[in-house]
Amino acid sequence: MATEGKVIKCKAAVAWEPGKPLSIEEVEVAPPKAHEVRIKIVASGVCHTDWTFLHEVGKTMNPQPFPVILGHEGAGVVESVGPGVTKMSKGDKVIPLVVPQCGQCERCLNPKTNLCTKNWKKTQQCLLADGTSRITCKNQQIYQFIGISTFSEYTVVPEDNVTKIHPDAPLDRVCLLGCGVSTGYGAAVNTGKVESGSTCAVFGLGAVGLAAVMGCKAAGASRIIAVDINPDKSEIAKTFGATEFVNPKDHSKPIQEVLRELTNGGVDFSLECVGNVGVMRAAVEACSPAGGVCVMVGWTQMGELTLVAEDILLGKSLKGSYFGGWKSVEAVPKLVQDYMSGKLLLDEFVTHRLTLDQVNQAFDLMITGKRSVLLIY
Repeated sequence: MATEGKVIKCKAAVAWEPGKPLSIEEVEVAPPKAHEVRIKIVASGVCHTDWTFLHEVGKTMNPQPFPVILGHEGAGVVESVGPGVTKMSKGDKVIPLVVPQCGQCERCLNPKTNLCTKNWKKTQQCLLADGTSRITCKNQQIYQFIGISTFSEYTVVPEDNVTKIHPDAPLDRVCLLGCGVSTGYGAAVNTGKVESGSTCAVFGLGAVGLAAVMGCKAAGASRIIAVDINPDKSEIAKTFGATEFVNPKDHSKPIQEVLRELTNGGVDFSLECVGNVGVMRAAVEACSPAGGVCVMVGWTQMGELTLVAEDILLGKSLKGSYFGGWKSVEAVPKLVQDYMSGKLLLDEFVTHRLTLDQVNQAFDLMITGKRSVLLIY
């Protein structure tokens, strides 16, 4: 490609400071260094975590670096690779990954976790392995959200945070597997290990929650109770496999009491997909004392969760799930194949298809329960 080895000037949505709308700017994207991949982003989902990073700094999120290019749920085509990259080459379709998989560290070799340590501390600081970013704007370094930044026409990502996918995969659909859908689906089938014939409750019906509903159905749950304060979520939840819908606002009792009454003592599995410690406690208390399992999926950093000790002592379990427990580089291409074979739903998550220039509109839509994909290139 004519751009290989050169700085690329392109368009990106820059967050200059917390709480303010993103600004469409011309940025410079440097060539990839050793073990890095430069990607032309074709499409990006707009995840609630992007909004949280922008608007919840100091509330539910620790202090974060700005200016930054958000976006972490993308798909694109490799434009060029840095020295030492052997797993992919220019022209390959790829998905950037919020969780790396180097395949060599102690955690990668441990089947109980997917939290690879390769470059983890740096990407959590919105930097690449050498402690810098590959993106600049107006002579200023721009941080890369989780080391990715998919709200940009081009980005550079560590090779262990990228996976090659099927050449026929539709990038404007499978981009959702970069975060939300994989997270919720995996929380049910991997972390929670939902059992056939069980009763489940899913709290929060954004993309993560709807994917958790889909995971519960795939695992063979006989009863799936979808819980959300937005009544418009009722029908879409049933599309993904929910058997019932409960709106906490329709009841005078706490939602955990409502669910215990509906299920003769509590659900077998509850999945919290909101990221709110109050909802997390409700999800724990909605579980059956006879071995009920609660999985925390919704993202928050600063909230403190308070529980009644007896709830756990008598036999309930509380688990956390990050990126659905998937070993990312291995699993995401398989999830792409599952979508292409009809096993996974993806199209149904998307309510709006917008351009990069409309990213702020996508955030506004998200607050009303809508899910957008940005068509970037």
